[in-house]
Amino acid sequence: MTKKTTQDFVRNAFRDALNAPAGSSGQRAKPLGVWLMSGSSATAEALGYAGFDWLLIDMEHVPMEFTDVEHHLRAVDCGGAAPIVRLAKTDATLAKRALDMGATTIMFPFVQTPDEARAAVASTKFPPLGTRGFAAMHRASRYGTWSDFGRCANDATVCIVQLETPEAVAQLEEIAAVPGVDALFVGPGDLSAAMGKIGNLADPEVRAAIADCGRRANAIGKPIGIIAPTPAMAREFMEWGFDYVAIASDLSMMMRQANAYLAEVRNDAPAANAGGPY
Repeated sequence: MTKKTTQDFVRNAFRDALNAPAGSSGQRAKPLGVWLMSGSSATAEALGYAGFDWLLIDMEHVPMEFTDVEHHLRAVDCGGAAPIVRLAKTDATLAKRALDMGATTIMFPFVQTPDEARAAVASTKFPPLGTRGFAAMHRASRYGTWSDFGRCANDATVCIVQLETPEAVAQLEEIAAVPGVDALFVGPGDLSAAMGKIGNLADPEVRAAIADCGRRANAIGKPIGIIAPTPAMAREFMEWGFDYVAIASDLSMMMRQANAYLAEVRNDAPAANAGGPY
């Protein structure tokens, strides 16, 4: 068995996916992901084998505890996708626990200001770059076998901050400029709600706000992602400049396919919104 080196340990699979070289067409492939909402580690593993580039383990809207997160991280690693953990809130203790159990890419929800972005980054880095508490024996250090863990772990982490309100979107450039913010992510559901158009991603004002985020992030060279309710909208978001896109969630895909099977057997049409938006 070949012994892994520090260089192997500090590689971040999500960062690698974002920075993959352009193909023969000259176009860089945009990493595609799925929101994991079912709470099933088997589903998480299977979707990696299906070929998705990244999978998001959601602690904000899913009854997911840290033991569940650790099982999901192992499952996603087996399937070959890059795991992202979205915390329930921007909290240094939550970030420390997720990182100690082996998460290397953390998404922080509802970041409104540059100061909140700085707090998010700080929680993912050891001093002097941040405030992450240090422990030596856990999954992140490969149970103590990564001898350079304390010195090099900062290089392995990626910090994603979510913009989910017009106030946050207005400060996109300032938030993106915070050192250590590696990528942005637009939460379209919460953004539409904050605009008074809850869940209506087809509304012209919501569409314009989303497209503006893609344009502005591209202009400053900051990777930006989003979740799309349909494959057609995912393609549209990529045309608007989004660099990585989640194609719905595991539950919504399951529900849509379940409704399609029922409709086929019953010889009738599925409900228009079967499975929900994500």
